[in-house]
Amino acid sequence: MMQNPQILAALQERLDGLVGSPSGYMESLPKVVKRRVNALKNLQVKCAHIEAKFYEEVHELERKYAALYQPLFDKRSEIVRAAYEPTDEECEWKQDEEEELTEEMKEKAKVEEEKKDEEKEDPKGIPEFWLTVFKNVDLLSEMLQVGRKRPNAGARGNDWELEPNDFFTNTVLTKTYKMRSEPDESDPFSFDGPEIMGCTGCAIDWVKGKNVTLKTIKKKQKHKGRGTVRTVTKTVPNDSFFNFFSPPDVPEGGEMDEDSEAVLAADFEIGHFIRERIVPRAVLYFTGEAIEDDDDDYDEEGEEADDEVSHLLFVCFYQRYSSE
Repeated sequence: MMQNPQILAALQERLDGLVGSPSGYMESLPKVVKRRVNALKNLQVKCAHIEAKFYEEVHELERKYAALYQPLFDKRSEIVRAAYEPTDEECEWKQDEEEELTEEMKEKAKVEEEKKDEEKEDPKGIPEFWLTVFKNVDLLSEMLQVGRKRPNAGARGNDWELEPNDFFTNTVLTKTYKMRSEPDESDPFSFDGPEIMGCTGCAIDWVKGKNVTLKTIKKKQKHKGRGTVRTVTKTVPNDSFFNFFSPPDVPEGGEMDEDSEAVLAADFEIGHFIRERIVPRAVLYFTGEAIEDDDDDYDEEGEEADDEVSHLLFVCFYQRYSSE
């Protein structure tokens, strides 16, 4: 049952509801016991600082291995952009057993492939590689503007290297996230690993008339006194992938309206997904294989967890850990 995502979700929801809920139990404790509880809290703060040190060392380990990955990512970029043609040996790929074809099917496929190659010009690199990757991922496909030409790009972390294009003059677009990896002294118990505190994009130097983050609309206005109607042209924001590089500012006090918070939360989710999943496994999202793996993480039946079962799990969990 503990492998059922619906049950786990229901259990987590119940546990989340307990966080910060005073039970009145602490107030009923003798003073000497409360004193000892304070000692446990001080130990907990020390645990939080050790945890922060752990994440700091993990980050250093990530940086070490990022340097090992980078030459492979650079070669991938060169192949995609046709700056490097892989050798026959590099292109040799052993198929899985269920992918293996008979000799007759292989020959037929080879003939059809050669015929297609004769009918069209030799494509350079891997056309629309990153565009296809984005289209194959629901979270990212929503960011794309359907039916509009886009500059060719290659991703390195959250730096995007651009081919020369008719839209802007930048060769690299950069997105930087500011992280906090230590407990907040005013609320140390809220520490749950590194936290994104804000992010900054970069200015895009658009060619005149090519800014896809803006659109021109025409509106009719009626004069209140004379009743005449005129048409005015206004420039308004437009949905675009390139808005990713213009995130909302986070005030120094940290207070934001709900809309800005929602935009920023979505921005962080997308940035993290690109860095952790898309960049390291881009070819698998291009072929669709990574999407199949992601789908396996979800229960297709979508059945809701039974309330009685989730309640039973909660009671068992509570009794197990409250007995210490």
